Amino acid sequence: MAFEGLSGKLNQVFKKLKSHGKLTESDVKAAMREVRMALLEADVSYKVVKDFVQKVSERAVGEEVLNSLTPAQQVIKIVNEELCSLMGNENARINFPSKPPCVIMMCGLQGSGKTTHAAKLAKMLKKEGHYPLLVACDIYRPAAINQLQVVGERAGVKVFEMGQIDPRIIVREAMRFAKDHGHDVVILDTAGRLHIDLELMDELKDLKKLAHPNEIMLVVDAMTGQDAVNVAKAFDDALGIDSVLMSKLDSDTRGGAALSVLAVTGKPIKYVGMGEKLDDFEQFHPQRMASRILGMGDVLTLIEKAESTVSEKDAAKIAKKLEQNKFDMNDLLDQLRQIQKMGSIRSIINMLPGVGDKLKDVDVDEKQFVRIEAMITSMTRAEREKPSIINPSRKRRIAAGSGTRVEDVNRLLKQFDQMQKMMKQLGKKATGKGGKMSRRAMRQLSAMSPEQLQGMAGGGIPGLPPGLMPPKK
Repeated sequence: MAFEGLSGKLNQVFKKLKSHGKLTESDVKAAMREVRMALLEADVSYKVVKDFVQKVSERAVGEEVLNSLTPAQQVIKIVNEELCSLMGNENARINFPSKPPCVIMMCGLQGSGKTTHAAKLAKMLKKEGHYPLLVACDIYRPAAINQLQVVGERAGVKVFEMGQIDPRIIVREAMRFAKDHGHDVVILDTAGRLHIDLELMDELKDLKKLAHPNEIMLVVDAMTGQDAVNVAKAFDDALGIDSVLMSKLDSDTRGGAALSVLAVTGKPIKYVGMGEKLDDFEQFHPQRMASRILGMGDVLTLIEKAESTVSEKDAAKIAKKLEQNKFDMNDLLDQLRQIQKMGSIRSIINMLPGVGDKLKDVDVDEKQFVRIEAMITSMTRAEREKPSIINPSRKRRIAAGSGTRVEDVNRLLKQFDQMQKMMKQLGKKATGKGGKMSRRAMRQLSAMSPEQLQGMAGGGIPGLPPGLMPPKK
């Protein structure tokens, strides 16, 4: 995950500050030197780092901070506010016109993930109630049109293509098609190059004149570090971009580009790609990203992911089953599949406040999903509904059918039993009339450490299936 290195170093700096109790000006200056090094190592632009540290230092050595009861917390608050300011305090949105269609022109270099992210954006806009059209304008890269058709079909979005003819003709006909068929969003997947050249820019300028895009969105690869910022500046100078879409922010990149783009180009990041799946795509929220960097988690994004994955009807159904202690293997299988839609376990853990940093050394076995699903699907209907009937001979059959061992089946059944007991216990303590959680139970849960919650979940993270989080070695 991007920013892991930066997040870890900043947390070490803040830990030192907290141990001092009352801060002096020299303490703050020493901490700012470490912050400067952490940002530079994260590949943040030198000028951006210099300005950022200067602003934080000026505010942090003020009388209000040094004489406060919790000076370290005040410094963290200032760093958080300045990080938000660096990435843009407000969530930037697409410039939708009063009269459709809204034309979004996707541009960028080859390998940045432009085609895939055009489909991701289209899918997100479709979920929001729009009727998007993807247009294949990349006639140079082999199989580019076919790739857009494949990802477009998976996203459930219509793809307009005319083969490998002049992209100017394709755009002209696509605009006519969109108006005739009621598409309120047109996303142009333009051609990229291995480097910026005059031929590419001339073609993009012609497409801009023809389509009159409401949004020129540049796709940059977060893994290229400061090169991504340089590419953004070059495209902006030549074409005049409106926003940036940053791909591969889930990788082990240092993430500095995300902190530098707005300061260097003046153009906001509007979306980020967080994985290979079409649903691994988020609107960029500066405040939430700052919280992730400072190890505070991102509960709002996690809630939004859960809400988009689980319908209210399904949530109410599961809540009722938990209340009546009727949660079975079928329900666990449904929960597994829903969690898989939310992204990787590591990305979910990183969104939990105070958990990501404490469990960073834990080996997360993503393949455990596949093994658990295989074991459950190898059970009969009666076995799923009542796992207690599974005897040794049934265990051998399930293990053989799922390609696992009998020990794996035993472990799953044991953890499921622990999970049921935990839910029964929480159900009795936590719910009152109407199945609502009591204030006392909420206080008890909020006071628990991540380790305690992990133990309650049978070796897992609360809300996640058991067996996914092996203990620390």
